[in-house]
Amino acid sequence: GLLQARRLQPDIIITDIVMQSLSGIDLCKAIKEDMTLGHIPVILLTGSPSAETRLQGVEGGADDYIAKPFEKEILIARVASLLKSRNSLQKYFYNEVTLQQHNLKVSEEDRLFIDRCIRIVKDHLDDEDFTIKTLAAEIGMSHSSLYKKIKSVSGQSVNAFIRFIRLRRVAELLIDTEKNINEAAMEAGFNDLKYFREQFGKLFGMPPSEYIRKYRGLTRK
Repeated sequence: GLLQARRLQPDIIITDIVMQSLSGIDLCKAIKEDMTLGHIPVILLTGSPSAETRLQGVEGGADDYIAKPFEKEILIARVASLLKSRNSLQKYFYNEVTLQQHNLKVSEEDRLFIDRCIRIVKDHLDDEDFTIKTLAAEIGMSHSSLYKKIKSVSGQSVNAFIRFIRLRRVAELLIDTEKNINEAAMEAGFNDLKYFREQFGKLFGMPPSEYIRKYRGLTRK
């Protein structure tokens, strides 16, 4: 099951606690301790009503815990709830990138991962040789694992993820400094200004000039 999880990168994992070789709790721990899998929600199933077993599941990082026997509808509802949380995480990323205030809560692990990626990209804005390979190396993940992780937490490809962070930096410069549009774009690593304006409009829903008129000089928390 662990090998399959690494190969398939599923949206959710449902496992019984009692299994041969590796228990469901040990499987859950292995998943949550693996940076390439830790974002995947895990539901534990058990026939034991023991509070100790439930505690072990929670301590192992399980996202939910269902005692057997259970109604099929209960499992479906729990799965839907966890997948909705994934959507909330992607909304969190979008709001962070577009500098919007929000009250969305995400796990500390996911927040730190997003913050770390944003910091690394910002540290390399003037590096023409910065690539996905560089980001993966600094994060400590393989290219394929990084792609899957970023797709899960942001809903974007790695290239789009990096571009969004560059656009985020442009927005910061347009709000907090007196730089003109071309200066801000160049500082964030955009050499093709036509392409930059197209991408900025797609992400922020307005051209950079309108963004300046609307937000420049406003105090951001």
